[in-house]
Amino acid sequence: MLGVFALLVTLGNLTASAEDGKDGIKTVFVIAMENHNWTQPANQFTGNIQQIFQNPAAPFTNSLVNGTAFAAVNGRTINISDQVAYATNYHSVLATPNGNNPHIHPSEPNYLWAEAGTNFGILNDNDPFSAVNPSNQNSTQHLVTFLTRAGKTWRSYQEDTDLATVAGQLTNVPLPRDQWTVPIKSFSGVFAPGSFNQFNGSNQFNYATKHNPQVFFTDSNGGNNATTSNPLRFQYAPLQQLFADLASNTVADYNFISPNQFNDMHTTLAGGYKGLSGDPAKILQGDDFLRQIVPVIMASKAYKEHGAIIIWFDESEQDGVAGDNPDDFNHTIGEIVISQRARKNVNGVPYSSPLNFTHSSDLRTMQEIFRTGGPFLGDAANATDLSDLFDEGAIPQKLHEDDSDR
Repeated sequence: MLGVFALLVTLGNLTASAEDGKDGIKTVFVIAMENHNWTQPANQFTGNIQQIFQNPAAPFTNSLVNGTAFAAVNGRTINISDQVAYATNYHSVLATPNGNNPHIHPSEPNYLWAEAGTNFGILNDNDPFSAVNPSNQNSTQHLVTFLTRAGKTWRSYQEDTDLATVAGQLTNVPLPRDQWTVPIKSFSGVFAPGSFNQFNGSNQFNYATKHNPQVFFTDSNGGNNATTSNPLRFQYAPLQQLFADLASNTVADYNFISPNQFNDMHTTLAGGYKGLSGDPAKILQGDDFLRQIVPVIMASKAYKEHGAIIIWFDESEQDGVAGDNPDDFNHTIGEIVISQRARKNVNGVPYSSPLNFTHSSDLRTMQEIFRTGGPFLGDAANATDLSDLFDEGAIPQKLHEDDSDR
């Protein structure tokens, strides 16, 4: 894996020609992160849930937005921040200034919302085919089905899935492709001796279906079938496959990437991480994941030819003060765009959009980028798209190939 990383980071450089910037976005990589506010009114850098913005436990993430993110590519130092824009007023779905609104929590309903513009009434983190209160949906009104109808491809890359076993214990080695299945059940534990996570060096794994939105719909999960007979199994891939697909330029048009629950800032590793414990450890675990994966994606042909990376956080959180309401406008959620078509820096610092965005904004934007045809899905019909984070023309703002830009 480290060899693949080294190979990809030395592929090409990130200085595309000017003419490459004329077309709209063609390939999207969403990296899903977890359970942290971008900003919050109290306990910003103390307590059980801390904000990400300016947090010393998130040096890479903050370097992206403060203009100091660099990566070595082909022996040259590239300023990643030149290709960054971010949101400063991204809120929970349905949030209002005073927080007197429906509360869409915990994680799973937010992932459903990002896929369909609604949570379908789900307010739990159950697996799609759980014995009690299963969350599977039979609706066809969701993004990846619209993508398929529009002739676009999609793939869900999920860390800790489709792994081989030794003496009954999982290893961090992916199974051959013909043994992949649709990951409809959550699981966690410890790898077989000698096997370690390539991002954090631990021997722990933790896959959660609640962070895999496409797996909650019958027409994109193939039903309650976790065997190799499921015809949709190749829509899902172990995270290791992403690096092979980047190298061979065979990624999908829309790529949804879910780190495991240690690498997405959700859960602290047993024993902490790099001398930290509690929430700072969670944050650094996820920050280190981003530090490693973002330059690899940026070095790929898919990124350099009209690609975009979106670092997306799932939900706002209480800041620890009694009575705190995470769904008011005092709590914001992280949303960072990395693209050659990102809105240009302002005085050497990435552009920060003041517009009010939610998960519905991302969904609306995906429908526009890939011209899925109508209607806008659920609350996406009411949302502001992410155009403010991009150069003019990067987001087509139309749902059909033959429509004129509005």
